[in-house]
Formats: sequence, C-alpha cells, structure tokens
Amino acid sequence: MSAESHPTLPPVRLHSDAELARDALGAPLFARAVRLARWAGPATRVGVGGELAAEQLPGAAAHLGLDADDEDAPGYASQAWRVAVDTGLVDVTEPEEDGGAGGARGDAGAGEEPYGTAAPGEDLALVTGGTPGDVLDLWRAALETVLADAAVPDLEDLVDALDAGGEIDFDRLDWNPGREADVLDAVLANLYLLTVSGTGGADRPIPLPVLAASMVAPDGMGEPSDAVLEQVSDAMMRLDDQFRQLEPIGLVEFRPVDEELMTQADEEGPRGGREDDEDVSRYGMVRLTPLGLYGIRARMLEAGVEAPAVGELAGKGADALLDVVASYPEHAAQAEIEQWMAGRDLLAAVAELLAAARGDDEGGPLRRLRCQQALALAGPEAEPAVRSVLDEAELGGLARVWLAEHGVADVPPPAPEMVFWLTVDTIAAQLAADGETEELPLLMETLTAHHTGFFDQVWRVEHPSTVQVLEAMGRLHPDRKTAKEARKAAFKARSRRP
Repeated sequence: MSAESHPTLPPVRLHSDAELARDALGAPLFARAVRLARWAGPATRVGVGGELAAEQLPGAAAHLGLDADDEDAPGYASQAWRVAVDTGLVDVTEPEEDGGAGGARGDAGAGEEPYGTAAPGEDLALVTGGTPGDVLDLWRAALETVLADAAVPDLEDLVDALDAGGEIDFDRLDWNPGREADVLDAVLANLYLLTVSGTGGADRPIPLPVLAASMVAPDGMGEPSDAVLEQVSDAMMRLDDQFRQLEPIGLVEFRPVDEELMTQADEEGPRGGREDDEDVSRYGMVRLTPLGLYGIRARMLEAGVEAPAVGELAGKGADALLDVVASYPEHAAQAEIEQWMAGRDLLAAVAELLAAARGDDEGGPLRRLRCQQALALAGPEAEPAVRSVLDEAELGGLARVWLAEHGVADVPPPAPEMVFWLTVDTIAAQLAADGETEELPLLMETLTAHHTGFFDQVWRVEHPSTVQVLEAMGRLHPDRKTAKEARKAAFKARSRRP
C-alpha cells in the first residue's frame, strides 16, 4: 500500500484483540484451514507445490462438510488447504523428482508423479493455546494468501488468453502481477478511508459504484462521459469478483452485483450506477468488517502509512492530544478525547487541557475548540479549574461559556475586548476545522447580530487570525451590507500590520 496515497488518516476505533481473534477463528476460510490442518496425517498426499493431491480433494471436502454434489466443493477444499500450508498450520514434505527420501511413490506405477506428505504444523497449537495476537498473526498470513489469489485474473480471462498450444499468452492477457496487487491495495486503502472518514461510516456499507468511481473517475469531474462510465462498470465487475474472494476470510461483508444487472449491461451498454438510491444496492455493497479494518490498517502501517487508532493518545499529555486531534474530524476527535479523559483525575485533566489550549500561534484556535469539546465531558467538579482562567485573554471567554452552560452563578461579565477576541477565535477555529462550510455564514450572523458597531471594534483585536476571519466574513456573511462592513474592517486590520 502506498504511503503517498493517504499519508495521514483519521483514527479508527478497533475492537479488542480478543474480539478480533474470535472473529478470525470464525472466518469461514480460516476455520476450514484449521480443520484441514487437524485432518492432515501420514496418509495425506501432496504435490510438488504442497497442493493437496487431486484424489484427496473429495475426502477433504467431505471432512469440511461441503456438499458432495457442489462442483465448487473441491475448489473450496483446495483453497483452504493452500491457506493452511501458507500460514504454517500444515507442514508439508514435498516429493523429490526421483521419488527419494523427500517423497514417495507408494503403489504408483512407473512414470506416475511422486507425492509428498503432510502433517499438522507447530503453529496449529497457537489456534487454541496461543494469545489473541498469535491468532491474528496467523489470520494475517492467511489474508496475504487470499489477497494474492484475488489479484490473479479470473478464469474467463485466463481461458481467453490461451494460445494455440494451450499456454497462457501473458502479452494478450495484459497482466502484471505487481500492478494488479498495487491496484487491489489502492482499492482497499480507499475503502478504509471511506470507512474511517465517516463518508460511509464503519457500520454502513459502501456502494460498489462509489468505490469503483473513486479509483477511476478524475477528482472534481462533473457528469461522467460514456468512456468513464464504461471504466467504472469494468472496475465494478472486477471488484465484484475480488470481494467474493475476500469475504470468506472475514475481511469484508459483501452483497454482490445483481446478476440481472449484468445481463442488462450486456444488452444496453454501461450505465455506471445511474440508478435511484433505492436501487444502488443492486450494484453491490461492501463493508469492511472490524477484522477487516484491523487487517488493512496493519498492512498500511507496514507500508509506512500513518494510520492511527483511537486510544493511542491515552497515555500522552494534553498538549500532544490537542495537537493531534486538531486535524481529526469532529467525531474522531470526540472518540479520542473520551479515551484520554477516561481514568484520569478530572480536575487535573481539565487544568492540563486548559494549559495546552493556550497560545497565539496559528493552531491555537483549533486547539481551543478541541479543548472546549473536551470540557463538555466534564461535570460540575471541574469548576475550580475552569474558574481559574477567567481573567486570561485567550481562555476567559471559553471559561465563561462553560460556566454559563453549567448554570454557575456570580460569573463576571466579559470585557468587550474579550467578546470580540472570542468571536474571532471561534470563527478561526471553524475555518481551520472544516473550511468554508454552509453552516459558517449562519454562525457569523449569530455571533455578530447582537453587537452594535461590531466591525468598528473587531478590526483592532490583537489576534493572529483577525484579518483572515474578517476576509472570510466579507465573502460569506449572508447580509450584503454586513459583508461590506467586514471587508472594510479587514482592510483596516491589514493596515495595522507592520
């Protein structure tokens, strides 16, 4: 996975290792691999690549409880065996070409292929006797096998690429293993990003057209062309095949593309998901499971991508907390702050947060916004720490807001200069957090509506973001006359700068 694609991601809330290990053991493909590892013994025959001998596949499928009439049953058994071998759940002794010590021929006649043997591997004991981390390591090894398989072209493409001699023409197939693996990594990284950023939500599936378009359509593109729609449609079909393979290992929950739509697409050409909302699920829906979130994050960390998890800042100081969560979406910041506050002495934690919120640097407004978010979790017992900063220019306004919300009496009214300073700080924080959102003009109107001569005073405020805030108000304030006053005030504020 490319570290350049998503250098920093919002934090993910992970389940505990014990919960994830239970999910791993319950993943159908991993569970089958464990069962075959326990089934392996002296009579088990394997080929030169460690694969289960063809004549033993029906027995393996029967051991797994697969339907004997299902033509796919031997394939499922073969895949589970491969996962068992690749993860170390099974140890194989591959045959030697001369049928010597490394293999055997049994009763095979001259010219028949030798076979090797298999036995339960040492790592099988970790399934029941290891730690949750041991189980997850085995599952991640299994995941790598499945991902490698998913990057291989489907059978239809392989058949189409056969030459006259029955060999695969790789030029005609246009298959580059490294490229295909990178594309699949990018798809999973995008799915992870859509999940943790709140676009889809960890519990909400992502429509397959959305995921396909995120990989194909250029950023900022308007109405897609037929060529782009066809690329999206092709990408959807490829993803449909890949997610079918990834679901049994527990990485995703997947609703495949409706087969009727495939027929329609062949008859009518690409439609690219131009369906009503209620029909979009027919194009396929995919959701990373909690185990999938864990697995993709682990792969990202190995690739050098910064992929934080909620709770990692719990042992850090308030200064580190506010600096890091300043760049998080609000819901992610809230989750991290809650973890940080849990188990701490409340009064000491509030005092530490207030101290970390000080500063006239560019990041100060957003730190104070996150501090205010943290203080919302504090009860009345935090009053002494909050009251102690009433006279501070940077924190006095924030403190008064908190005290008023908690119904505290005898709070001294703020000086006008503090009101103006807090207004600038609040808007600067919102600009830093979310940019020029649709809600920001309403906030500006609310903050300025009750102050006569607001712009005659605010341009004098000694705040590093005064000019930036006034310029934004000049662009965004819903009242045209007020917006003009804001632009004049911004000019005055710029003139004061040395």
